[in-house]
Parts: sequence; structure tokens; C-alpha cells
Amino acid sequence: MRCDFCGTVFTEAEARPACTGCPLAGVCKKRKCPRCGYEVLPEPKWVKALKAWGGSIFAGYKANR
Repeated sequence: MRCDFCGTVFTEAEARPACTGCPLAGVCKKRKCPRCGYEVLPEPKWVKALKAWGGSIFAGYKANR
């Protein structure tokens, strides 16, 4: 994940849960940046899959150069 406010890159495990006092806390997927506390939505699964797929393509490209 990457914080939209400060640019810190962190994993979902490092992020703190957001909206702890909110009645939607069980449904909300937002996480807080460990550095600045800004609430960030996690990347959708299709974006993660696309990055993994694209990363594998570029890894093969770099190996062939």
C-alpha cells in the first residue's frame, strides 16, 4: 500500500485499522498510514493481480536484456 498523503509505502499488516469508533467499522476496509495516520483504501484484488502479472512480464524482460 502507499499513503496518498505522505507517500509512505507499507504493507496491510503494518497499517492500523481505521474507523475504530465508527458504526461501519466492521464493513469499512480503510487502513491508517503508520507514519501520518491518513486513512487509505486498500488496493483492489484486481490491481494487485495486475501488478503481479505486469511484474512477472517485466522481470522476464529485464532478464533477457
